[in-house]
Amino acid sequence: MKHEDSSWCCYQLSLYRSPTNRVGVCKQEMLQKKNAVLVDGVILNGPIMDSKAGEKFVEDACKIIMEEVVQKADDITEKVCEWQAPEKLKQILDLEMRDTGECDQKVLQLCRDVIKYSVKTNHPRFFNQLYAGIDYYSLVARFITEALNPSVYTYEVSPVFLLVEEAVIKKMIEFIGWEEGDGIFNPGGSVSNMYAMNLARYKFCPEIKEKGLSGLPRLVLFASEECHYSMKKAASFLGIGTENVYFIKTDERGKMIPEELEKQVQRARKEGSAPFLVCATAGTTVLGAFDPLDKIADICEKHGLWFHVDASWGGSALISRKHRRLLHGIHRADSVAWNPHKMLLAGIQCCALLVKDNTGLLKKCYSAEAAYLFQQDKFYNVSYDTGDKSIQCSRRPDAFKFWLMWKALGTVGLEERVNRALALARYLVEEIKKREGFQLLLEPEYANVCFWYIPPSLRKMEDGPEFWQKLHQVAPIIKERMMKKGSMMLGYQPHWGKVNFFRQVVISPQVSREDMDFLLDEIELLAKDL
Repeated sequence: MKHEDSSWCCYQLSLYRSPTNRVGVCKQEMLQKKNAVLVDGVILNGPIMDSKAGEKFVEDACKIIMEEVVQKADDITEKVCEWQAPEKLKQILDLEMRDTGECDQKVLQLCRDVIKYSVKTNHPRFFNQLYAGIDYYSLVARFITEALNPSVYTYEVSPVFLLVEEAVIKKMIEFIGWEEGDGIFNPGGSVSNMYAMNLARYKFCPEIKEKGLSGLPRLVLFASEECHYSMKKAASFLGIGTENVYFIKTDERGKMIPEELEKQVQRARKEGSAPFLVCATAGTTVLGAFDPLDKIADICEKHGLWFHVDASWGGSALISRKHRRLLHGIHRADSVAWNPHKMLLAGIQCCALLVKDNTGLLKKCYSAEAAYLFQQDKFYNVSYDTGDKSIQCSRRPDAFKFWLMWKALGTVGLEERVNRALALARYLVEEIKKREGFQLLLEPEYANVCFWYIPPSLRKMEDGPEFWQKLHQVAPIIKERMMKKGSMMLGYQPHWGKVNFFRQVVISPQVSREDMDFLLDEIELLAKDL
């Protein structure tokens, strides 16, 4: 009886791949050979992986990636997402892991399913987050690093990627405006902010590294009301305490008010606390606001406080000669967080903490001097073993994708991306002003365009609590409809007493003027019955 269907093939192969059958067959074959070595029931002769089969699987999988991801990245006829409820998606994907392995044919189908039901962040109409789009050079760099599987801590195991990171950090430091400095790539801007907070505390009281928190005064830090939530998380994680984060009032545009910062610093001193850090934000998450860095730097210098700038989102404006004015004064910062995976499309994740100090402060703060990694009697210059500056041991070569992309596009190409994104944001703002039912929250200064859509049924309603209560319900309904349709993805949120509004973010170079028009048309279409 012949069985030619794929399920039978998978069954037969799974029998061979099962721990008992496969090992049993291998044992018999290997033991028949001369000099077979058996230890604890395990044959040690020869490899147990079929390299040719593995290479074929990689080749087939790469073909799927090309066809279903890369080639469809800029296809607006494709869905942004194929929405499924969690319980149904669990059934579709068959998430259970079993004792016996699946055949390659079934695993490749799983790859197709994973791609199908994942959100297409490369799609020109994915506007949901502060990252989007595809950069082909960065993508190839990620393929390379995934294939090589390096860890960036010592020169002996990662010579190329350590030199690349050094070169990228040096270039980023130049754009900040420092003559020298130091830095490290981290898994996310949140981690960079935590690094900076801990580094500032170490500078303030170096003995904390060995003696811990006992005996220290009450440490206080300052950040704006619009700062990233990672500041609270870092304060909690480091044992500083969230109550010791003083949130400074912001103006109507979301910028920190320097006079309020001065008041809070003086208040902390009167309370007997020890202020040590101010965190300014260059490009807030929701409104895209840039704090007045020069004025904040004046206060930090006056009171001897570490000045950190969270430029995770807005840092890439430094690449643009036209828009770098948004970060005027950043050269006075002691540390900067900057995420090239956002506006510059370097691919998640690509995040650097940059430090003005060049005396080894970063290494002094974080080093543990592991003797099995950082031997001082190696045959090469051990100053290239930079891993001890990190809280991680294993660390990904995230700088490489930024470097390869930068090499391919040049600074001019990166600058063009920033300028185009902000020009498209300006175009959208002007179109919003022309259309009935759309209302800007405020005039943006970056790529964050925040607005309400007021459906026909609410346009003649009096401005009052009932109006705002009903408007609050509009954005979630439109968001649900767009996701279930798969036409686009756009974020919404309430913010500081304001009811739900949309936040549209322009990043991807695949985005065009037509996509801006589509966004507004689609919102009107999805909400026509509201």
